[in-house]
Amino acid sequence: MGTTETGIVGGRLSLAEYDRNFSDLHPPLDEHEALVASDRCYFCYDAPCMTACPTSIDIPLFIRQISTGNPIGSANTIFDQNILGGMCARVCPTETLCEQACVRNTAEHRPVEIGRLQRYATDIAMRDNVQFYARAEPTGKSIAIIGAGPAGLACAHRLAVKGHNVVIYDAREKAGGLNEYGIATYKTVDSFAQKEVDYVLSIGGIDVRNRQMLGRDFSLSDLLSEHDAVFLGLGLAGVNALRTEGETAAGVEDAVDFIAALRQSETKSDIAVGRRVVVLGGGMTAIDAAVQAKLLGAEEVTVCYRRGKEHMNASEFEQDLAASKGVTIRHWLQPKRILTREGKVAGIELDYTALENGRLVTTGETGAITADHVLKAIGQTFEADGLGAIALQSGRIVVDDEGRTSLERVWAGGDCVLGGEDLTVSAVAMGRDAAESINRVLAAASQPAVAVA
Repeated sequence: MGTTETGIVGGRLSLAEYDRNFSDLHPPLDEHEALVASDRCYFCYDAPCMTACPTSIDIPLFIRQISTGNPIGSANTIFDQNILGGMCARVCPTETLCEQACVRNTAEHRPVEIGRLQRYATDIAMRDNVQFYARAEPTGKSIAIIGAGPAGLACAHRLAVKGHNVVIYDAREKAGGLNEYGIATYKTVDSFAQKEVDYVLSIGGIDVRNRQMLGRDFSLSDLLSEHDAVFLGLGLAGVNALRTEGETAAGVEDAVDFIAALRQSETKSDIAVGRRVVVLGGGMTAIDAAVQAKLLGAEEVTVCYRRGKEHMNASEFEQDLAASKGVTIRHWLQPKRILTREGKVAGIELDYTALENGRLVTTGETGAITADHVLKAIGQTFEADGLGAIALQSGRIVVDDEGRTSLERVWAGGDCVLGGEDLTVSAVAMGRDAAESINRVLAAASQPAVAVA
């Protein structure tokens, strides 16, 4: 049985309870279930689901291929547009993208299960190690990619297919980026993130160098002198601070670090959690942290968000999931100060908020919640160290429609660019499209000059 200790401790549950709590959120479809689910698709000619997909996967085609008993062909259709289609099938907010656009919603208020069907097909292809792509003849060109997250991996794979040599530099111990370190454990079980990395790298021509950080181990000018082009898929490494009294107290933790530790834990019993946890924020990170704190054995978990339910970045599905796990979500509250006792978190004092003429203001009322563990999920920031003269706006890299930065031979994509959506699928699309642009530029540069008579 779990521990009865107070404070922030691990091992609150039995190993069997951890296994049950962190099992697959959406178990995979079996063959019969997939055939039944695929039969609900109208195979629309002008499919709104396809338009809603950031990677523009031909959704009606891949579902028709499943319905005709061709899951391998279906996986090929998916991977042609999204080489990380397996992970996206697990973590995409399909309820606000393709499935929200599904015409089945009009009559039945229940869309085709596009995400689960996508997982069905891609899982079969990956399980059987079916390779759909072969490298083109070597071009002799070399591209450096900084960041082994979704954008970097998608860019690397597309460039490798074109025959280029790719070197990925990543600061962490494992490749995968957000997919490896930032996704709730119950959304991607059985080390799937690393299995997908291995599948992507199996194309060949991609060298991953871990524990290599821009500005510490190499500079952008170093890479430009060694490679023909550079792609920046840096993600968001910084975390916003509360800037309130008590923030440095024992028991205050960044939610992204909490989630990352969970993802790297074998048993989950070594991850410490308090009895009464408060999570600050309204996005997916806040919800993922809150749900997992409850699954680790916390008695009370409260999410506090400074605006209303309709303003939360977390989807309604995710909010409902949190509620179903026993998480309380409270709105119109923002942190005022962390209450401490002997240097440890004892609670949090909050200001009530409201909107006045479109501006968020405090009402003058305050409240307090008893807590021994506070998780901060109030946004991540881009760390621009080592980028030199590359143009930034609002703290992100400025790129054109093809992902080109203001610096010649440097492209960028994913969360680090202005307009990035903090979605795996969007990062994949930007990495893929930047690779096509890089390939066009390198191919044009390789063409011999034509003499003018």
